[in-house]
Amino acid sequence: MSAGSEALRAEKPTSTRLFLAVVASSVFVTVLTATMINVLIPLMRAEFGASSAQVGWVVTGYSLAYAIGVPLYGRISDFFGVRRVFSVGLLGFAAGGVICALAPSFAVLVLGRIVQGVGGAAVPALASVAVAKVLPPGQRGGALGVVASSVGIGAVVGPVVGGAVGQLFGWRALFVGSLVLMLALIPIARRVLPNGGSREDERSFDLIGGALLGLAAGLFLFGITQGQVEGFTSFSSWGSFLGAALAASGFVWRINGVPNPFVSPDLFENRAYVAAVIVGFFSMLANLSAIVFVPLLLIEMNGLSPAAAGLVLTPGAAALAILSPMTGGLSDRIGVRLPILAGLAVMVFSVLFLSTSGAGASPVMVSVGMLGMGIGFAFIQSPVTNAATNALPESEVGAGMGIFAGAFFLGAGTGPAFIGAFLAAREEAGAGAINPLYTLDAAPFSDAFLAMVPALIIALIAAFGLRGNFEGNRQSERSGKESAR
Repeated sequence: MSAGSEALRAEKPTSTRLFLAVVASSVFVTVLTATMINVLIPLMRAEFGASSAQVGWVVTGYSLAYAIGVPLYGRISDFFGVRRVFSVGLLGFAAGGVICALAPSFAVLVLGRIVQGVGGAAVPALASVAVAKVLPPGQRGGALGVVASSVGIGAVVGPVVGGAVGQLFGWRALFVGSLVLMLALIPIARRVLPNGGSREDERSFDLIGGALLGLAAGLFLFGITQGQVEGFTSFSSWGSFLGAALAASGFVWRINGVPNPFVSPDLFENRAYVAAVIVGFFSMLANLSAIVFVPLLLIEMNGLSPAAAGLVLTPGAAALAILSPMTGGLSDRIGVRLPILAGLAVMVFSVLFLSTSGAGASPVMVSVGMLGMGIGFAFIQSPVTNAATNALPESEVGAGMGIFAGAFFLGAGTGPAFIGAFLAAREEAGAGAINPLYTLDAAPFSDAFLAMVPALIIALIAAFGLRGNFEGNRQSERSGKESAR
């Protein structure tokens, strides 16, 4: 048996089910923690006497650390192994939880959240990398669907658990609970995750290239955050965007000018992979924008409480959790393009429904629209991740999936900021709805939902660049077997 075969076999876990359970549970805990904490930020603000701008850093600090870390972890795992890097990430997340739980001041609380973000970024970045390294093409979709469903479940359960635990035991108990869960996962993760680092040990790790990529992502998200707070014409916002553009340009120059770059420039000439990144970014942009602005619509226009508004989102989140494993498996059987095109079509129809008949209507109508969004996104999330992994050569899986996960995260940060700015401008204008079919009295929200359509159209166009049939998966599988020999 060749050394390559030995290395490949060393990456296989003793139990695929246990492996998937650990990966999905790790994703669930990070999502659960984020959604639990978001509902209790007012309690943190009251305890420390923080201003609105200051308390925002509980979320912003975590998000910035995430934005920088997500695209880097994949490539780091190529050199040091998924098991080691994933375990270090879980440990970092747990350490951040300890700092937050014991925080004597607001500054220490923000520090703890940043540490959590640095560690937690390893989880989404390496979840799909681990699946790609363990399972061959044609078997990954269902597994990726299981991981995706854990996101939906965490999003549904988090606010409920957070509200109950916070009310009974205080916000610090949330960090203690997530700490216990993460510490329980670490020893199991070290046992079942794929082992081994890069098979290109002679290559050095391009720290400068990685730093430029992380800086570009972090400055871009900081510009988005400042745009929400101070406006996109403020120096802190456009200056951050300029810095992100310079860092991105430096990254492109770096990977094209050094012998062993952070990632091969050929990655960005891979049409199927680039198409998957574009679909992921713009579909996530529209999905999270709807999730953010539907509760705002229901609270402002329908007079619902935050808890009742959250219940309107539940059917969509439940649909995502239930359907994701099925759609992932479907993409293994019939290819990725058809499920993704179908999902994007459903999402377009759903946001048009919300723009035409949902904004200002009864919560039931809004819930129907969000159910459509959940169903549509379920047909996209797992298949497009499957598409990205299958489009990558084995040597680029870590770096490629790290960048792909980073694009998803940046889409989630970009959408609410830009749609929010558009909503504010339409409210200030006080004009009628852009949608000629709209007849209710929440025109700015109708316009906000309509503004999500262009993002989905871009994703639809990009989806035609994906590998459309199972033959592409079989070819990738054959290439993997040949490299193993």
